[in-house]
Amino acid sequence: MEITRSSIETTKGPADWFTGDVYLDAVAAPGAGSAVAAALVHFTPGARTAWHTHPHGQTIFITEGVGRCQREGGPVETIRPGDRVFFAPGERHWHGAAPDRLMVHLAIQQADAAGATVSWGTHVSDAEYEPDAEDQPER
Repeated sequence: MEITRSSIETTKGPADWFTGDVYLDAVAAPGAGSAVAAALVHFTPGARTAWHTHPHGQTIFITEGVGRCQREGGPVETIRPGDRVFFAPGERHWHGAAPDRLMVHLAIQQADAAGATVSWGTHVSDAEYEPDAEDQPER
């Protein structure tokens, strides 16, 4: 058994990757024979990722609050605590908090042979983030 005491400070997500205020806590980093990376990601209301992809896909597990996610070409989906979302390798997507709620998720992904876990794209527009409410199924 190995216990790693928390010594890495919470970091603010870079503006190139996120819209709004997002905070990251490292959980696992690739290395020592493992290619797995994981982070606990805290989104303030309305905050979200930019469009992005992962070479080996990504799983997010919502732990708190209410969020939204979307794959390219699909509807915006509401996500809640206990929901698990898998984005396939290379699938362009985004995720973040609902407009009036915080959201926290655990993000898990695997690094490729070059050590990359993500490829960032353009920011999600307000129109993409807030489609007509009539188009959204109630949950």
